[in-house]
Amino acid sequence: MRLHGVGRRYGLAGPWVLRGVDLGLPARALVRVEGANGTGKSTLLRLLAGIDAPTEGRITGGRPRTAYVPERFPAALPFTATGYLVHLGRIHGLRPAEAAGRAREWLARFGAAGHARTPLAELSKGTSQKVAVAQAFLAAPRLLVLDEAWTGLDTAARGELDRAVAERVAAGATVVFVDHDPGRLAGAVDAAFRIEGLGTTVTPLTPAGTAAGPRVRIEVTGPPGAPLPAALPGAPVRTAAEDGALRLTVAAAHSDALLSALLTARPPWHIRHLSAVPGDPGEAA
Repeated sequence: MRLHGVGRRYGLAGPWVLRGVDLGLPARALVRVEGANGTGKSTLLRLLAGIDAPTEGRITGGRPRTAYVPERFPAALPFTATGYLVHLGRIHGLRPAEAAGRAREWLARFGAAGHARTPLAELSKGTSQKVAVAQAFLAAPRLLVLDEAWTGLDTAARGELDRAVAERVAAGATVVFVDHDPGRLAGAVDAAFRIEGLGTTVTPLTPAGTAAGPRVRIEVTGPPGAPLPAALPGAPVRTAAEDGALRLTVAAAHSDALLSALLTARPPWHIRHLSAVPGDPGEAA
């Protein structure tokens, strides 16, 4: 997907929120959008997700199956948590039984299974956010857009969202996100962009510097003659280790998903050793 001179304004003659944005969205990538409050980050994400249409410019390249988590979840809807997820799943083309099964799975993953039958209007803010995040993963989107999706989640749910994002990217999707924590998914980001200026800015998005984050080294052995599973999470760097083992080096944010992929492969791989890479940020040299 590519944005060509895209702009968005409030109303027909209101002020510009974004203007003159040129951006190519990479495939199979984790993309961070940065910028000060009021520079148009949420507006850009809504344009990418197809929630809003540009006032000027055009978006080319087609839109894959897309899911979006807004900054504020509209909890006052006439559904229970499960009812809402099944409704969204059916909109995405899932059969009712399949949508219900995935709703149970994602509510459980984010720690909200106990609220499956609770009306949305009665949920706490944190649990509402878990439902908002769960709906985004129901139909395995190829483009996932997250606007402050971690806000309001407890520690366990934030970690689960990190893992779910890594799994989506490993499966070939593009994930675009905004988050107030500058360390969110540090080391796993493939591209980052910063919006400069306020309101009527004509400054295009430009690549933002992202520091390399911590990495994990995993030594593994597989059954004789078995190839390493394809499309491993995090695209790990492979080097030979001692005694015929294989060493995989990956960003720490992808390590849980990589371990899961190795252990659930058919046949499974054996994990011999797991360690942080010396000299990475936050690690001792």
